[in-house]
Amino acid sequence: MKLTAWLNLALKSLRNRKLATVLTIFSMTLSLVLLMAVDRIQRAAHDGFTQTISGVDLIVGARSGPLQIVLYSVFNLGQPTQNVSIESYNEIKNRPEIEWTIPYSLGDGHRGFRVVATNQDFFKYYHFRSSEKIELAEGQVFNGYFDVVIGADVAATLSYKVGSDVVVAHGVTSGEAIQKHNDKPFRVVGIMKPTGTPLDRALYISLEGMEAIHLDWQSGSAPTKDKEISINAITPAMVQPKAITSFFLRTKNRIEILRLQRWINEYKDEPLLAAIPGVVLSEMWQSLSMVEKILKAISFLVMAIGLISMLIALMTSLNERRREMLILRAVGASLKHVLGLILLETFLLTALAIGFAALLKIVLELILGPWLQSRYGLYLQSPQFSHSELAYMLIMLISALLISFIPAVRAMRSALKDGLSLK
Repeated sequence: MKLTAWLNLALKSLRNRKLATVLTIFSMTLSLVLLMAVDRIQRAAHDGFTQTISGVDLIVGARSGPLQIVLYSVFNLGQPTQNVSIESYNEIKNRPEIEWTIPYSLGDGHRGFRVVATNQDFFKYYHFRSSEKIELAEGQVFNGYFDVVIGADVAATLSYKVGSDVVVAHGVTSGEAIQKHNDKPFRVVGIMKPTGTPLDRALYISLEGMEAIHLDWQSGSAPTKDKEISINAITPAMVQPKAITSFFLRTKNRIEILRLQRWINEYKDEPLLAAIPGVVLSEMWQSLSMVEKILKAISFLVMAIGLISMLIALMTSLNERRREMLILRAVGASLKHVLGLILLETFLLTALAIGFAALLKIVLELILGPWLQSRYGLYLQSPQFSHSELAYMLIMLISALLISFIPAVRAMRSALKDGLSLK
């Protein structure tokens, strides 16, 4: 018999067992989709985590720990212990090997969201996911002391629009703030496009704006009515920054990074620490490797269940197909042909499952990709198959063929027990 004849026979045999065939393909498809989904989400989470900030060589803050500096500067988590004096910042900023810097000043919040004071270099130089820049969905960047640009999540959660008034609170609290800067409200002048990063959950004001709201505060306490400084009385000289929390910098030559880091860490005027964000973020991700391994193990377990379901379907069909095998032997099919038929059916089942899984993966990525990015910051690249996903498909195919030898050998033995001789 020719291959096409055996292929038609295998297809007719599978159609004859429609329910078992459909359930087997469904089970294998689902298991492979789950495995590929876990792999894709894991890679998206890794890329999103390690590329939350890009193009920054060093993050400099008061001496504490590299992880702490990265957490409060990049992820808006935790609180800084000390500030960096503006004199130290300017000295480092003006070094010849520095290409640009972005100052960051923290300490205030608004209804659970962090308020970040910076300058317009933030919108010019801050990158994420390698080369993506901050863009505004509407409005413009801040120019005045009391202008504020808000992240996409802030705008969505608080229903703010351009022109909305914002009262900044002293400190960051999830509930109602005790101390607010009620006398110096800000106005929303811009709303950022969603980035899928912590940038979406913050409000951005100028360094001068941060100084302005604290002009009349003493030791972290709000002023009395008679000591409040009105907005109209503020002059440029009064709002010159005296200190910042941290700053990002990029060198003109990557070779300078380690030397500059060592110089900053040994800075004599005040205790500073320079952290390489890429290194710190990679170390943070490695600490989550156990969760990653558990998810991958569960996915492979689901794949194994899918393969076992195929094995059970083939094994249970053997008794029903005993007459079919006898007829094949009677018309001249050898035991090799019986073995080949089982393997061919397995190949067809697995190939169909892989095809459906690939199609379902693409559809799910197209439908869920934008939602995952806006909701969880998981950026899925345009639908494509990674090397690992192609490897999973190959593993499933090879595993299925190997497993199918069990029912195939049993079918051969059944033929021998029925008194048919080997040809």
